[in-house]
Amino acid sequence: MERYQPRTVVNRRALLRAGGAGALAIEGLGALAGCGIPPAGRPDGTLSTSADRSAWERAVAFSSWTGYIDAGADGKSHPTLDDFRRRTGIAVTYTEDINDNVEFFGKVSKQLTAGQDIGRDLICVTDWMAGRMIRLGWAQRLDASHLPNAYANLAPAFRNPDWDPGRVHSYPWTGIPAVIAYNRKATGGRKVDSMSQLLDDPRLKGRIGLLSEMRNTVGLTLLDMGNKPEEVTADEYTAAITRLRRARDRGQIRRFTGNDYTGDLNKGDIAACIAWAGDLVQLQADNTDIQYAIPDAGYMLSSDNLLVPRNARHQRNAERLIDYYYQPKIAARLAAAISYVSPVAGLRDELAKIDKELADNSLIIPGEAMLAKAHAFRSLTAAEDKAFEAAFSELTGA
Repeated sequence: MERYQPRTVVNRRALLRAGGAGALAIEGLGALAGCGIPPAGRPDGTLSTSADRSAWERAVAFSSWTGYIDAGADGKSHPTLDDFRRRTGIAVTYTEDINDNVEFFGKVSKQLTAGQDIGRDLICVTDWMAGRMIRLGWAQRLDASHLPNAYANLAPAFRNPDWDPGRVHSYPWTGIPAVIAYNRKATGGRKVDSMSQLLDDPRLKGRIGLLSEMRNTVGLTLLDMGNKPEEVTADEYTAAITRLRRARDRGQIRRFTGNDYTGDLNKGDIAACIAWAGDLVQLQADNTDIQYAIPDAGYMLSSDNLLVPRNARHQRNAERLIDYYYQPKIAARLAAAISYVSPVAGLRDELAKIDKELADNSLIIPGEAMLAKAHAFRSLTAAEDKAFEAAFSELTGA
């Protein structure tokens, strides 16, 4: 059987910059809902909605990240979207125009504040941004009767995030584990499987990488210190930042990175680091020295999520597209292409028909034991977001 070729590591994560000054720039808008200022809508403060045109306009506009869907041999077509069109008669305009959560928020916030259609029926944003948009009233409530596959097949680990209890406004596109990776050649054959090793082992001094995403790096540090990111207090957060700062000041940390850690890890310039699971699947296919570990203390699991923006013109069509991707056979094709954790339960047999190695890879289909170690960073208030990001920006020099 021909092996499915995953996307290259220059993908959605290569473009993500979720923290730092950019996060602070949206603080004013994020505080609207908490200051008595009505969110997007009419002068009386009620939310406006557009009449859905799905019945007579067989179209849906879907905005997402680069390299976050299957691609045809021509590099331009998307076979699963073509299949959706053939099945439903609904044409999908798929645009890879989300390069950064904060940048995208800034691009659409004026229209959403004014209660206007943003020209997109479906968007894909990271959990913390999805939560912000839901709180502002900028995401449509989904009709559960249009989502039978999604409702039935959503994996338990993704069912009840604190920022959208019961998945009333969202469904996950992928799960994104942040784990520990190491280059076995660069470590002299030693296994690296804890944040304590990354931050304190003198043999790794100057050769570790941490992510520039606050929730991943601080979250793993909190877990290593015996604290839960889903319940983090200000004092616990400060203690984690202090620990990271001490490691930085000792020269333990080579640098804070986005997806660009992959090249250094592959070469061995970074011996060990925090890494995203989707990248590791591809790296391991090319370099058998690349290994990963799930810390005993646990790991961070975030998600990118599908939302229907307020006043979207084709909500019903968008819901049909969401539900289409929750069929195990279709979900398997997507998982084989992008190598991230699928939020769809029951796709293992379908994925095995495409590639048995991928079906057996816990970075794509985590087992119960691995999922039991997953943690999510809790939703932050506007004030907490500002304070936490400012402290992390000082740490990283962003």
